[in-house]
Amino acid sequence: QGVHLAMEYLTAQNRRVAGDSLAPGTDVAAAGRTVVVVGGGDTGADCVGTARRQGAAAITQVEILPEPPRERSIDNPWPHWPQILRTGSSHDEGCARMWGISTQEVLGDQEGRVRALRCVRVEWGAVDTAGRRSFKEIPGSEFELPADLVVFAMGFMHTEHSALVTDFGLELNPGACLLTDADLMTSAPGVFAAGDCVLGARLIVTAIDQGRRAAAAADRYLRTK
Repeated sequence: QGVHLAMEYLTAQNRRVAGDSLAPGTDVAAAGRTVVVVGGGDTGADCVGTARRQGAAAITQVEILPEPPRERSIDNPWPHWPQILRTGSSHDEGCARMWGISTQEVLGDQEGRVRALRCVRVEWGAVDTAGRRSFKEIPGSEFELPADLVVFAMGFMHTEHSALVTDFGLELNPGACLLTDADLMTSAPGVFAAGDCVLGARLIVTAIDQGRRAAAAADRYLRTK
């Protein structure tokens, strides 16, 4: 008890603000609680701000990646996206931020409620020829991070594969999202896909753009077939 995914936590708050009634067990609130948000991205920042507005006693945001530099490094020149430290309004409202932290285990009390996270510090290596980086755990760096509310905002690999995917036998890419060609057509002729099911969880503007391109491609396909 006390461990939630970011989307259910944020959705509950949206419904609460809208005055909607919440089903039993979904009314998650941080008032007076020690909160740990696992994940350092935008969704994690939303969870931090929400917990602060709900009156959390303490908030810590942990991220497995190393702390970004405050200014561009020489291997991150313009026009590439600046990989620098960003502080949002949610962080300004108050939270502790921890970098290079891997969450190993959720620890519970005798009543089945979360009491802490078992964490370990990690060290990241240099970027390899393929543009990837790997990390290793730092021996002897394990510690427990107290929490009675944990929110996982670690990102999402892909949407659920429903009958629309399985019945058509659609091929998947290495990230388990739908495989499409340049016209956003899947492996099944005449079946197009766009948005999160192709890219994984992204911004809504990206999904809108892909939806428009997929619609245009479907129109061309129907006109020629």
